[in-house]
Amino acid sequence: MPMPLQITFREIAPSAAVEARIRKRVAKLEEHFGRIVSCRVIVRSPRRHLNKGKSYNIRIDLKLPGSEIAVNRDPAPAEDRKDIYVAIRDAFDAVERRLQDKVRRRRGEVKSHAGEPHGRIARLFADEGYGFIESADGEEVYFHRNSVIQGEFKRLSVGAEVRYAAAAGEKGLQATTVKPVGKHRLLA
Repeated sequence: MPMPLQITFREIAPSAAVEARIRKRVAKLEEHFGRIVSCRVIVRSPRRHLNKGKSYNIRIDLKLPGSEIAVNRDPAPAEDRKDIYVAIRDAFDAVERRLQDKVRRRRGEVKSHAGEPHGRIARLFADEGYGFIESADGEEVYFHRNSVIQGEFKRLSVGAEVRYAAAAGEKGLQATTVKPVGKHRLLA
């Protein structure tokens, strides 16, 4: 059964060409997600203002099983909003991005970002400007005073908690960024 599509023109004369463009974009949405329940598109041209010229507003309401996506592209001061086809393109691009995100979440394909490694200062050579972090797995990571953010090197002490980003160096793992962890928050 084909998906119900409703196209409404407000304050603008209906156009077969505009309607064909909208139908083409809706068909493209159905390729990404074949279970669209309904789609409602409102094409509106607000009253003409002397200094602003004519611009177009496109509203798209997409119903899916158990959810809904709504996009309302208000007229912007940019020149490209004066072209109805650009306004339609922008609105459908936004709906398409949201639909793709929703499909990825349903499939469990959303990326999760691992947190920065956490450790404690194991050894500190303040006069020479370097030290070593003991990582959670017991590995030592070298760091230089320049890798400590916001000039906090002088405030570090043995046993202080830090988060860090590391890369392979000439003699092993080396911290590229060191962020001291305060009592109640991460500094940075």
